[in-house]
Amino acid sequence: MISLRKSSDRGRADHGWLRSQHSFSFADYYDPAHNGWGNLLVINEDQVAPGQGFGTHGHRDMEIISYVLEGELAHRDSMGNGTAIRPGEVQRMSAGTGVRHSEFNHSQTGTVHFLQIWILPAQQGIAPGYEQKAFADTDKRGRLCKVASPDGAEGSVTIHADATLYAGLLDGEEAITQPLDPARKGYLFTVRGKLVANGQPLSAGDALRVEGEHTLRLEAGEGAEVLWFDLAP
Repeated sequence: MISLRKSSDRGRADHGWLRSQHSFSFADYYDPAHNGWGNLLVINEDQVAPGQGFGTHGHRDMEIISYVLEGELAHRDSMGNGTAIRPGEVQRMSAGTGVRHSEFNHSQTGTVHFLQIWILPAQQGIAPGYEQKAFADTDKRGRLCKVASPDGAEGSVTIHADATLYAGLLDGEEAITQPLDPARKGYLFTVRGKLVANGQPLSAGDALRVEGEHTLRLEAGEGAEVLWFDLAP
């Protein structure tokens, strides 16, 4: 089963300083047909205006991944971390028993464009944690590069959830064939550009919900960047 979710069908919010598009129910946007997929609960595509950001706020029992597309996102948290997240980097924050953090765009001219991803942890009440790693375009070119996984395999960040996140870049004749376990769920999100996935044309913001399939075939990319989520049944 493959189900298409068009970018234009996502929920939208415009707070002036923040423009956000929601792939799943979030905050004031609720769609019972798109209320998460397996243990993947949130993919928000956020654009933060210059000199603006998310004030300090709290989370519990959630694996939170930030994936920056443009600009530089400043991060501070109650664990003592103070970093900047740039394009090509993946940040993982395990909220566990509770963490407070802020995210800010210190640029006075440029927007920060990033994806905020929430995944349910396999176990509640773990100690909060933080990790951040950079992944080169050459690692993602024409292949799915593992960027987050339960065991930190292949240099990925470690998430405390039954889920693995891959990132890939495709252009021209490049193609990717990914074997799938049909018993698991999958979610393909088109970060930017265009491509064809299992015969389905996709553009930026489009997504595929996948279940019961044996293979994922990605091809015909035009400046395409994708995220592939291998998720618990």
